[in-house]
Amino acid sequence: MKIGEVFRRAEERPPAFTMRHVCADNFRRKPKGEVFITLRDGRTGEVQDERHLDNIVTLDASIQIARLLKNNVEPRSGINALAVGAGQVGWNLQSPPAATNTQRSLWSEIARKTFSNTQFINAGGLPVAIPTNVVDYTTTFAEAEAVGPLVEMGLLCTLSTNMSVRNPVLPPNGAYDSTVDLTNFDVQCNSLNFAVINKPATSTLTIVWRLTT
Repeated sequence: MKIGEVFRRAEERPPAFTMRHVCADNFRRKPKGEVFITLRDGRTGEVQDERHLDNIVTLDASIQIARLLKNNVEPRSGINALAVGAGQVGWNLQSPPAATNTQRSLWSEIARKTFSNTQFINAGGLPVAIPTNVVDYTTTFAEAEAVGPLVEMGLLCTLSTNMSVRNPVLPPNGAYDSTVDLTNFDVQCNSLNFAVINKPATSTLTIVWRLTT
C-alpha cells in the first residue's frame, strides 16, 4: 500500500475519541425552560393574549437537583407549584428587567398554585407515558385568581402543599449567598420576567412551563 493511501484511510476513519466527545457534550447539556402563556376570556374562550418565552434556571435549582439525587426523602417533593407576581416597585411594566439566576423568590408575589397536570414530552412535542428528559407543568388560574398586572413568575419547590403558606428565602433577592440552608425555605428553581399581562377577573390564565434537562 502506498503511503498516500495510508494517510487517506487514516483521515477517513472516525477518530477513536468521537463517541467520548458526544457523551461529554450530552453530559454538559444545560437544563432549559420555555413558557407558553394563554390568557382567555372566561365566558367566550376567546384568546386575549398568547406568548412563548424562555426562562432562567436559577442557581438554587442545581442544589435542589443534588438534594433529590442524594436522598429520596429530603426534600419531600420536586417542583410542585407556580407563582406569579407584580414585580418590584418602579419597574417599567412594559419592559421589566430580565430575571437572573441568583433570584430566590418573586419580588411581589400575587398568587401561587399547584399544577393541574404534569406530563413527559417526546422530541416531537407530544405527551408520552414513558419518562423523557422533557416535562410540561401546566397551571390554570381561574377568573378570580391572580387578578392584576403580572410581570413575573417562577417554578417552586415548596415546604407546604398549602398554597396559602408562603415561606420565601429572605432577603428575597439580595447578594447571592451559597451558604443559605435551603432546607428551611421554599426554593425557586426557574424565573421569568415579561411585559405586563393585565389579568382581569373575567379571564383565565393558563401557563405551560416546559423544562428540558
